[in-house]
Amino acid sequence: MKWFEGCAGLDEVKAKYKQLAKTHHPDLGGDTLVMQEINREYAFASAKAIKGANLSEEETEHQILSSEAYRRAIEAIIHLEGITIELVGWWIWVTGLTRPVKDTLKKAGFFFASKKLAWYFRTAEYKVRKGGKKSLDEIRAKYGSEVLNDGKPKRSYLNY
Repeated sequence: MKWFEGCAGLDEVKAKYKQLAKTHHPDLGGDTLVMQEINREYAFASAKAIKGANLSEEETEHQILSSEAYRRAIEAIIHLEGITIELVGWWIWVTGLTRPVKDTLKKAGFFFASKKLAWYFRTAEYKVRKGGKKSLDEIRAKYGSEVLNDGKPKRSYLNY
C-alpha cells in the first residue's frame, strides 16, 4: 500500500483519506486515475483496520459499509463551491450557499434541517428520533468538529 502506509487504525485511515481527497480529487484539480487508486487502497486499508479491531464479522461488515457510505457522500459534494463541509460526530453537516446546490445535496443523500439552516448526512444507525432541539453550535461543542473545506471558491491557475 502506497497511500495508507503506517496508518494504525480506522481513524488514521479516514483522516489520511480526507487529506488525500482534498489534494487529489479531480473536482479539486487532481487526477482521476490517482483518485481511483486512492479509493481502492482506502477500501482495502479500511477493511484491514476494521478487521484488526477484534470486531465480530457482522460489526466488521457494518463498519466497512458505513465507511463507504460516508466516503461516497463526501465525494459527491466536495467539488461544490460556496459550501462548507464539516464532520460533527458521525454526521456530515453542510452550510454556506446551499440553495443553488440543493438538488445535488439531495441526490447525495443529504437532508435539510430547517431549524439549523444546514444540510446533514448520516447513516441509519445514527438517526435520532427525539433530537432537533440543539443548535449546530451545541452539537459541535458536544461532539467536536472538523471542517473538510472552507467554503471558499477554488481558484483555477490554468486560466490566465
